[in-house]
Amino acid sequence: MAINRTPVLKRCRSLDLDPTFLGYDKKSNRTSTRSGRKMSEYGLQLREKQKAKFIYGVLEKPFRNYYEKADRMKGMTGENLMVMLETRLDNIVFRMGFARTRKEARQVVGHKHVLVNGKCINIPSYLCKAGDVISLSDKAKELQRYKDVIEVTGGRIIPEWIDVDQEAFKGTIKNLPTREMIDVPVNEMLIVELYSK
Repeated sequence: MAINRTPVLKRCRSLDLDPTFLGYDKKSNRTSTRSGRKMSEYGLQLREKQKAKFIYGVLEKPFRNYYEKADRMKGMTGENLMVMLETRLDNIVFRMGFARTRKEARQVVGHKHVLVNGKCINIPSYLCKAGDVISLSDKAKELQRYKDVIEVTGGRIIPEWIDVDQEAFKGTIKNLPTREMIDVPVNEMLIVELYSK
């Protein structure tokens, strides 16, 4: 399985991205040493795509599949793409505060600690639907690790489209998010332009 092993803060610096969007509260002390050269249109489009892939932890091939699926759906392709990325199971576990970072959320799902509507799902890219109930398994609820995680993520703002009961390690997707509800600093129109060439 391909894994991106680039140091997170270094990657955030190169993409002009705040690490808090990934769940990290560290800041890089180094400043970007990029010269004042203007970036080309293609460079800007590529950077937005890399930003979206990096934030959600998706590699090129699955990301392209998401784009093609979003393109076939009704509505705006860019918005459809962002909604699909946002409703991935690993992202929802992160949004509910059951993991500190999306990488950790992916691991939580992979270890079979997450139930969707009472069924164990261990596929991080599983797309959740409105009305789905996501909870931690009974075994996972006993672990001290998750109690510690909730303490750390307790102050995090939970999106309005998710209803979470952190005490019971359980949450419900009230409805699918609209683009306005997704606080990710990505200009999806540039991604659409890049892929539609």
